[in-house]
Amino acid sequence: MVANSWAAQNAVPTQTQPPLTLTLQDALSRAHSNSVSFQAALTDRGLAREDKKQAAAALLPSVNYNNQFLYTQGNGTATGRFAANNAVHEYISQGNVHEAIGYSEVSDYRRSRALEAMARAKAEIAARGLVVTVVQSYYGLLAAQRKYATAQQAVAEAEQFLGLSRKLENSGEVAHADVIKAQIQHKDRQRDLLEARLAMDKARLDLTILLFPDFNENFTLVDDANLSPPLTSFEDFTKAAQVRNPNLQAATAGLQAARFELASAQGGHLPSLALDYFYGIDSQHFAVHEPNGTRNLGYATTVTLNIPIWNWGATHSKAVQAGLKRQQAQRELSFAQRNLQAQMRELYAEADAARTELELLKSSSELAAESLRLTTLRYQGGEATVLEVVDAQNTLTQSRNAYDDGGVRYRLALATLQNLTGTM
Repeated sequence: MVANSWAAQNAVPTQTQPPLTLTLQDALSRAHSNSVSFQAALTDRGLAREDKKQAAAALLPSVNYNNQFLYTQGNGTATGRFAANNAVHEYISQGNVHEAIGYSEVSDYRRSRALEAMARAKAEIAARGLVVTVVQSYYGLLAAQRKYATAQQAVAEAEQFLGLSRKLENSGEVAHADVIKAQIQHKDRQRDLLEARLAMDKARLDLTILLFPDFNENFTLVDDANLSPPLTSFEDFTKAAQVRNPNLQAATAGLQAARFELASAQGGHLPSLALDYFYGIDSQHFAVHEPNGTRNLGYATTVTLNIPIWNWGATHSKAVQAGLKRQQAQRELSFAQRNLQAQMRELYAEADAARTELELLKSSSELAAESLRLTTLRYQGGEATVLEVVDAQNTLTQSRNAYDDGGVRYRLALATLQNLTGTM
């Protein structure tokens, strides 16, 4: 019963609505709304922003209103038994304006600003990484659909060739071995069609998980793979990558945060100042005036200068910890700078090679189609063997699939470049 209930709740609904048509930008928009990891990065950014607000508030005066009643055991006098209290019954109702100023508090605020900048950079890293993932899945599905269409066409071509070989066998022009080879080729192409359908379904499921929170497979994609954008010059790409790279920004902000954390820890060796201003009543009667007419409302001010003397090395230990974090942050920034230089050259070379190879793959696909046509005509005229026809069919299928893979590779290479520059 439980299994049947679960199956009923998770059954794929019948698609009655027309399919939703999605462009790449539509897919990116949906993925940003649906991605758990990206939303987690936005949450961390929001938390860092609130931490900065709290650190800023700690530098500003705070206002509280306190109400207190003190009862002291009497001793036959008006003051009671405890010298610290003013009377047996004492009422305190007063506002307190408190301000604390110290080097550590200022450093904490500066550190919170740096951490917010680092959280923003990490959110940008997550956003750009999601772009690469969506581009790969989007064009991966388009390539899988094209490969499925190629497999369908290959099955049709193998079926036509099987019919041609049987016709030629009946007329005594070819041996029965040609028919057997054509049958094997036809069955192989049918198997390839099943595999292509499976790969297409998997690619659709992968993209569905990225785009829809309700597991909706009723969508189609706009195929713009043939409209690949041009590749910018290496100089323009380098300038944009150095200025707008979020990994470098995050590492820089991390180093700044580590420096301010060290300053905050070292501030524990310095004096801190606290100011308090009180206004209200501190009286034996909860009233503005005493029975004799004396006014109870008044104010008091305290100024406290705290000078740290000895805490068994705890402040020094915190400073050592912060210093170690700063050194690590410096290493991470240096690595990010070196890694960016390497990535700029590697990724641009990858994109340039993918673009060049894509043009070659397109030409190869066109040549393979013409080769199959001519080889089939030669076979029909008795000038080519069955193996040449089968080889031409396989070459055409492989070249078309390679061209589709090349399109995905170029699109992914461009998306990775744009991941460094933030231009998508």
